[in-house]
Amino acid sequence: MDLHDIREDYSKQALSEKECDAHPIPQFEKWLNEAIRSQVNEPTAVNVATIDANGRPSSRMVLLKEVNPQGFVFFTNYHSRKGRALAAHPYAALTFFWPELERQVRIEGRVEKLDEAASDEYFESRPYTSRIGAWASEQSEVIENQAVLVKRAAVIGLKHPLHVPRPPHWGGYLVVPDCLEFWQGRPSRLHDRIRYRLDDNGDWIKERLSP
Repeated sequence: MDLHDIREDYSKQALSEKECDAHPIPQFEKWLNEAIRSQVNEPTAVNVATIDANGRPSSRMVLLKEVNPQGFVFFTNYHSRKGRALAAHPYAALTFFWPELERQVRIEGRVEKLDEAASDEYFESRPYTSRIGAWASEQSEVIENQAVLVKRAAVIGLKHPLHVPRPPHWGGYLVVPDCLEFWQGRPSRLHDRIRYRLDDNGDWIKERLSP
């Protein structure tokens, strides 16, 4: 198979500055709601890119669990590779891709931990088995085989048959954006790119980028 021959010509929609909200969070919520209504596959899936203490980048897919006026929230193990990277460099880049709508959104900003109450509240809403899994998995660490996880989960289940408390090493992160880009695929690779960036006064500047 020749990968050079794989291409799509995007033509479903266009995006202009006038169509975009004055602030990026409402604009993101509009696009996310459209993705959900369109039943795209995993509309809340987002790539999270980080840089570790040695300056090495890494990325992975997680699920967005909240968007609010402050930013974007996801949850993970603080001891995981991304958790360690965020401890060293508390900044991240997020990318949402909705191919069914020929759209992507890129977000950059600083990252801070949610307070314990917010992490507790979300953890309590998770299915019982997912709460067990948060204790059983030493995320990103090498294990001998799958049986190790199953055994750990069984032990945790016996210890907490009814209520599973949140592990102290598990919780939420808030990405506070200072730059967001909305990308709409267009014919002939002349894509629409609208970027929001914070100026020195804390105001959002909206501008068009060349594709």
